[in-house]
Amino acid sequence: MEKIVYLTFPMSAEPGPVYRDYLLAEIFPELMTLPGLRALTLQVNDLQQEIPKPTILLGDGAQLGAAVSVWLDSIDQRMPLETALAKNGEHLHGYLVTESVPQARTDRDWADGQRSPGVSHFTWFAKPPNMSEESFFHNWHAVHTPFSFDLHPTRWDYIRNAVARPITVDAPAIRGIVSENFRVLQDYTDPARLFASEEVLQHSMQEAGDFCDPNALHSVPLSEYILLS
Repeated sequence: MEKIVYLTFPMSAEPGPVYRDYLLAEIFPELMTLPGLRALTLQVNDLQQEIPKPTILLGDGAQLGAAVSVWLDSIDQRMPLETALAKNGEHLHGYLVTESVPQARTDRDWADGQRSPGVSHFTWFAKPPNMSEESFFHNWHAVHTPFSFDLHPTRWDYIRNAVARPITVDAPAIRGIVSENFRVLQDYTDPARLFASEEVLQHSMQEAGDFCDPNALHSVPLSEYILLS
């Protein structure tokens, strides 16, 4: 199996509840019978009312319409999915990734198709210029990942995707896509609950450049719908 992450940037509607409802009602029902489909998760930018001023909103995060994570038997089966997601001229950036789950949710108690509790903090980023692959993965995986447990003590899960290559035309070159879920909205909106301490936050800001390019770092809070688990 192969995992693909698509980032959509809507042209026909602003990111928000209207775009979410369009995806859920018009786009995804026809994709549930896609040959080779094993899993499908939608994370959508519809929290403008619940989180009017996100604690962490970086780069192109505000323009992101949705992130779509899909597992297929083969990447060769992806074209109906790309056609559907780009139906109204949306900009679509697709990436083949390798998934790692340093922190897994073990207490899921809701059905496929229902909105997941809480909020997803979604981030994508490029590797710093001139940094070697060895240093990049060491700093991201061996240094930052363990530290992130101290940074976000209320985090519910952590899905870490290393980008193998872009698969859509004109998709920017990035190396990492991360989703971090928080079960209670206030765990994300309250900085005192999101971060362990001011000292830990400052340390995180100092080390960020060790594994991501600050000029190509994007993040936004999203709602999650596990459509097929």
